[in-house]
Amino acid sequence: MSDIAVDLDRLAEWSAGQGLTLRKPLSANRIGMGQSNLTYLVTDADGTRVVVRRPPRGTLLQSAHDVGREFRIMSALQDTPVPVPTTIGTAQPGEIEDDVPVVVMGFTEGLVLNEPGDTDGVPLDVRHAIGIDMARTLAKVHAVDLQQVGLDDLASHSPYGPRQLKRWTTQLEGSRTRDLPELDRLTQVLQANVPSDDTITLVHGDFHLRNVILDPDTGAVRAAVDWELSTLGDPLADLGSLLAYWPQRGDGPSYLFDAAAEPGFPSRDELTAAYLEASGRDGATVPFWHALGLWKIAVIIEGVRKRAMDNPSNAAKGGPPPAQMVDLLVQRAWRVVDEAGLRA
Repeated sequence: MSDIAVDLDRLAEWSAGQGLTLRKPLSANRIGMGQSNLTYLVTDADGTRVVVRRPPRGTLLQSAHDVGREFRIMSALQDTPVPVPTTIGTAQPGEIEDDVPVVVMGFTEGLVLNEPGDTDGVPLDVRHAIGIDMARTLAKVHAVDLQQVGLDDLASHSPYGPRQLKRWTTQLEGSRTRDLPELDRLTQVLQANVPSDDTITLVHGDFHLRNVILDPDTGAVRAAVDWELSTLGDPLADLGSLLAYWPQRGDGPSYLFDAAAEPGFPSRDELTAAYLEASGRDGATVPFWHALGLWKIAVIIEGVRKRAMDNPSNAAKGGPPPAQMVDLLVQRAWRVVDEAGLRA
């Protein structure tokens, strides 16, 4: 089986119908570190580049890997202050791939921090600016007028915390590889401490260093990518997710991408302050959302491990994450819960 899960000849034919000429032969390379949807940089014979995204191979969990939905979100954001890639089109099943939809978007040039060493040569002031602008970009996401951009019906407007806990608990039960008593006990604590605030905005759902394309000179966010988990919900959930993905000195090992722990990058407290200043929101419930963010990443990683066990071709470069990653994320979440005094 080919490592490239996109029919490049059919892609060229489909693109012509979208007003985009891709001259054969096309080449493709898998990009990014995501282990959910598969993302490829496709280059034609003239050097034109596009990004192609499709669901993973194998059996998919219900509602997961909906590339068409994330394409709709990015399309709706084209004329807003939220930086996103240029959208080109969605190919329905049978047009490029027989069994799944495929989405195509423009290539955004910029700095991508994916692997250890990618920060080499990035000045300390630019590193700091990256974190601060990411926090401010989140505030832009949460300021989007849902009705104006046509996303008011994207998801339920019911309280977000219970929805998240229900969704990801269900996902865990469909992708569990082993007994996880500490994760299950953490679920109970989170269920007992759901905030009562019912603020509803657009949320990205998976906002972190690997999901942004940056200006290498200023650190500004040129594009936020990977909107697969985007929905309507509490804006502080996005901040909690960013904090969960933002290691800092003193955290100990986590198997997460640890670039943010290097000199120059702002601390989690600085990120929080920058976001609250830009958004004007109150941060009282941030610890809950931080803990829930860590809990959700642990559930996602367990699902990644299950998909890689079922079909090794779904694993990104370097293979699937180790079981210890889930355990360490749960331990970090417990530290946040204990420091905040949250109890079941």
